[in-house]
Amino acid sequence: MKTILDTIVEHKRMEVLKRKGRKPLKELMKKPFYPKACLNPMDHFKLGQPGIIAEFKRRSPSAGQFKEHADPVDVVKSYRDGGAVCSSILTDRDFFGGSFRDLEDVKQAMQGFPLLRKDFMIDPYQVHEAKAYGADMILLISAVLTGSQVREMTRVADDLGLTVLLEVHSKEDTDKWLPGINFIGVNNRDLNSFSVSLDHSVELFGYLPEEALKISESGLKDIKDIRMLFDAGYRGFLMGERFMKEPDPGRALGEFLKQLNTD
Repeated sequence: MKTILDTIVEHKRMEVLKRKGRKPLKELMKKPFYPKACLNPMDHFKLGQPGIIAEFKRRSPSAGQFKEHADPVDVVKSYRDGGAVCSSILTDRDFFGGSFRDLEDVKQAMQGFPLLRKDFMIDPYQVHEAKAYGADMILLISAVLTGSQVREMTRVADDLGLTVLLEVHSKEDTDKWLPGINFIGVNNRDLNSFSVSLDHSVELFGYLPEEALKISESGLKDIKDIRMLFDAGYRGFLMGERFMKEPDPGRALGEFLKQLNTD
């Protein structure tokens, strides 16, 4: 039985193939951001404090529409001002309502703030796209990649100065981690059923590489969730839906962090 993840990845293969034809690599290399140095997201985490990677997305297959016509620059600026250490920008159009324009516009407006390109990365070409449109960091989802694909795409990212966040969903996925991948994330959302459980982060923590900064992703809503996972050893938390549903996402983030950091 075909899952939502199967459908997205199958669609992504065709999408990337078409983009390769429309914009060859030599054209991507002409983009203004391509030769520029990337920011290191690690520099923006503060010792002893949880770091929030605040996500901009318009909709998702699991939760529906959030803010279809939101201005990504306004939202991400408010995230930065609210205390986020980094922002994740969805570039998938058909399932999440994102675009390269969102990523490019935000980077143009905020060149000192690190940005993660979040998409279903299945081809090294997409790593070059990430650099060309202003990303500092990319997400590699281990569930849709073989170990050799992770190695190849990590090598390309390293060559371009991009940071890699490797997302895992199982103990077997952790075997695809490589020394030099400084961020590893556990997605609390099952990508097949889209059900969410924070127990996933707790159960997998002991299998994560000691050298990498650990990030918990998806389903994070309450202060107690962050405190519990921070005590367990996670230092980063990728949150989108929790704030994108609010009238003012950045203000909601700021209030959340103020409460989080008040004992």
